[in-house]
Amino acid sequence: MSRIQKAFERLNGEGRKALIPFITAGDPDAALTVPLMHALVEAGADVIELGVPFSDPMADGPTIQRASERALAKGMKLRKVLELVVEFRKTDAQTPVVLMGYANPIEAMGLEKFANLASTAGVDGVLVVDYPPEEAENFGAAMKANGLDPIFLIAPTSSAERIAQVAKIASGYVYYVSLAGVTGSGALNVDAVAERLPAIRAATGLPVGVGFGIRDAATAARIATFADAVVVGSRIIEEIEKSTAGGDTRSACANVKALVADIRRGVDEVKK
Repeated sequence: MSRIQKAFERLNGEGRKALIPFITAGDPDAALTVPLMHALVEAGADVIELGVPFSDPMADGPTIQRASERALAKGMKLRKVLELVVEFRKTDAQTPVVLMGYANPIEAMGLEKFANLASTAGVDGVLVVDYPPEEAENFGAAMKANGLDPIFLIAPTSSAERIAQVAKIASGYVYYVSLAGVTGSGALNVDAVAERLPAIRAATGLPVGVGFGIRDAATAARIATFADAVVVGSRIIEEIEKSTAGGDTRSACANVKALVADIRRGVDEVKK
């Protein structure tokens, strides 16, 4: 049983929903990433999504694009992201870590090599935004052969056929994108999201996480009434950006921890 599956089973037994925060590896520099990961756990994160910075992030809005640019400018690459996971695992053997990124760095490394290195580093799942599920059989097989969960996005525009294909390949959880757009943009229509989830649940027994557009405890609580997990990214990146402006990183972990702890309280207002 994977760490991700164990986390969701534990939460289900406790009658609680998962909180999955996202940060970009290497933003604003590599030295801050592992401390931020630990701060997320201390604030109540159940799974961490760790972004692999990429120069052309098609699904990411301006906030996460800037995070990728800062990380890339400091030399962050896929292999270095894996090294950060190794460092994190020295003191946290329990919290699941999901890498979220794009196909190009993986293809450059080689799919099989990446799967092996990621598993060895202590990664638990991989979400590749631009691997369409219809063409991801090899990706899914390589992940599962190395004990990794292949995780896929489902959008408001996803057809029944695409949802079925995701259900066929995915494990760990599926990630429902709550709006048709990039991260951090648009007004979140919670009712529309709630209406979409029954069709996804009919296709897969995996937990369903919802992300894009969740910025505060109140919205997180509303999403948690019908989702299995709440995913928060851009709002956390904004806090990192603000806390490290001018080059002083000392307050970043404390500020991020306070933000995520508040969102955690919102999620915990909801009981199964």
